Amino acid sequence: MDGFRQTPAEVCGVWSTCLRVLFSRTSRGTAPCETLSQLRGPTAMKFKSLLVSLLILATSVFFIPQSHAAAKGWRYWGYFQSAPGTAKWIAAMTGPTVDIADGAVEGWSFVFSSDDVPSLVPSVKPSFATICAGVKADKDTKRIALVIDYGSKTWAPKGEAPRKTLTSCVRTAKTSQGIDVLNQSVKIRAASSGLICGLAGYPAKECGLEIATPKALIKTK
Repeated sequence: MDGFRQTPAEVCGVWSTCLRVLFSRTSRGTAPCETLSQLRGPTAMKFKSLLVSLLILATSVFFIPQSHAAAKGWRYWGYFQSAPGTAKWIAAMTGPTVDIADGAVEGWSFVFSSDDVPSLVPSVKPSFATICAGVKADKDTKRIALVIDYGSKTWAPKGEAPRKTLTSCVRTAKTSQGIDVLNQSVKIRAASSGLICGLAGYPAKECGLEIATPKALIKTK
């Protein structure tokens, strides 16, 4: 599977709001800015578009000494997208509160990432034709393919086992955003800040936790 990294220059070009939050904290004990938001409105799980997809390399570069960067990283829910007519995952540069087009594929993957270990895209290829086969289009709704990859047991929380990857074709209102598609499919657990913590009960309690790099992911010379 492919991995994603971002350079510091790319990170600085994302959302200034998120960067202000990022720079106001130290790295230890602080979740990455990947899905930071504020909740709004009476409907369930509607976020403002403050969500930003920042890979863990950014936090390592800005805050963590090189020796520490190799020893620790983060596990969290990564957000990926594939535009209509494409077949490649792209790490989302905003959170799931932007418009998505009919025929798009939304992807969530429970990942581990550090300076030395790039986050992995969902294990299922973003094929709208395959996932939404048999679901007919209509003029009043749009169809969005959804992939939720629960990750590997290599970085699973202690006592928990990753679930089988979920794929579904979601028929939703034309005005729906990514968070609406996700909320139609699974129960979402989020922190008060809006950080996506768990999907369908996984992981059970933690939220964007900094952990030691799993031994299986440490490169040997």
